[in-house]
Amino acid sequence: MSKLLKLKIVTPEKLILEEEVESVTIPTKEGEITVLPDHVPLIAPLAGGDIVAMVNDEYVPMAIVGGFLEVKNSENGGTEVAILADFAEHLSDISEEAIAKAKARAEELKKLAENNEIVDFEHFETELERSLTRVKIADKWKNRKYRK
Repeated sequence: MSKLLKLKIVTPEKLILEEEVESVTIPTKEGEITVLPDHVPLIAPLAGGDIVAMVNDEYVPMAIVGGFLEVKNSENGGTEVAILADFAEHLSDISEEAIAKAKARAEELKKLAENNEIVDFEHFETELERSLTRVKIADKWKNRKYRK
């Protein structure tokens, strides 16, 4: 039996995924990395994009925005990957309706910013990044096979 990683993805609202995986590819501020069993311990800030876990040779993609990644060795000798994200959503949870709403919301937010009607730029930036990430990841994976 090959070694596996213990992957846990958590947002402030809920646990998104807790599963043993073969590998996981993660967007960090320094670039995309792939974590395999026996990876060196590290902590890194996350960038918006898609996390792609491999489970039984199937892709498990998720959209993610912000947060941190921690890779550590567990007490039993395995590798644990903890992702604490500001926002994360499994691709199968992003419906066509959600994509349409995200596109409309992104356009609305852009117009408000152009008209200088937005005072809370931090909230604006976060919501815009979340909407654009949903659209980008859904478009990227729409013609590819993945586990639902």
